[in-house]
Amino acid sequence: MRGFFGIGIYHPKRKVNVGTLWRTANILGAAFLFTIKGRYKKQSSDTMKSYRHIPLYHFDDFDDFRKHLPYQCRVVGIEQSPKAGNLKDFYHPEQACYILGAEDYGLPPGILEQCHHIIKLKGFYSMNVAVAGSIVIYHRV
Repeated sequence: MRGFFGIGIYHPKRKVNVGTLWRTANILGAAFLFTIKGRYKKQSSDTMKSYRHIPLYHFDDFDDFRKHLPYQCRVVGIEQSPKAGNLKDFYHPEQACYILGAEDYGLPPGILEQCHHIIKLKGFYSMNVAVAGSIVIYHRV
């Protein structure tokens, strides 16, 4: 498989979701995980101790994240938005950073405007952020 991908959460509400997503990212081959405006401590949901195998980066805000984005990496927002395309029809970029918002408020409009792509999962309500991220990773691989 060519390319790489990372996945992260903007302003994560519950640290357990980061741990669960980290575990999935490790199992399915992500290059890294990240948080924006959120910190993380080791969680019991990460039973594989993924911190030993895949890096987790913390960014202070979206501008900090953009400054450190890997070369030619496309930002893919995952959001229930009228502007979003369906995941089932999405062709994943070779280099991608997938970004999810917390369940209760999602990604702010200013961040969505800076994404190269916006995709949504089927359904009318917001999913748990770790579950949504896991589905996107699985679709990619």
